[in-house]
Amino acid sequence: MSNSPITHRSFISYIDRTRRFYRAQGYDRPYRWAHHADVPFTELVKPLGESRVAIVTTASPFDSVEEREGGRHESKSVWSGETQTTPDRLYTDDLAWDKESTHTNDVESFLPLSALRSLQKEGRIKSIAPRFHGVPTDYSQRRTIEQDAPEIVARCIDDGADIALLVPL
Repeated sequence: MSNSPITHRSFISYIDRTRRFYRAQGYDRPYRWAHHADVPFTELVKPLGESRVAIVTTASPFDSVEEREGGRHESKSVWSGETQTTPDRLYTDDLAWDKESTHTNDVESFLPLSALRSLQKEGRIKSIAPRFHGVPTDYSQRRTIEQDAPEIVARCIDDGADIALLVPL
């Protein structure tokens, strides 16, 4: 055993990996990570037991025969679905996740409607908003800030939501 310090990283740097990925895709500039001096979150104004909760996911609707047969589908705009029932499936193949080590067959792992229903029954939350919402994942910070985020906020307000639970895939 040597007492010399380790001279290589023992972890995978997500930032370095992403920069290499963008360079390999032919982008002339490396990916710029979003940062905000003022975080756009606020403290709860009432207890969870008195709050209506909305869910926001990065998955897309899965609704055509073409998609079921392996066609590519990406949601290019904000979309919404009903929360009364959990969809059997949402489209996730266009997103970056380790497809060799895991799967996205368990919709509840990124759209936890059953868990929220249980919390509602227990009185831990007042209710679930009538719709869940999906956002596109095209990696445009400008589009997210100027277009998608305001649309999500408007839909959550329309649904009477007090809290938005963000569940990325």
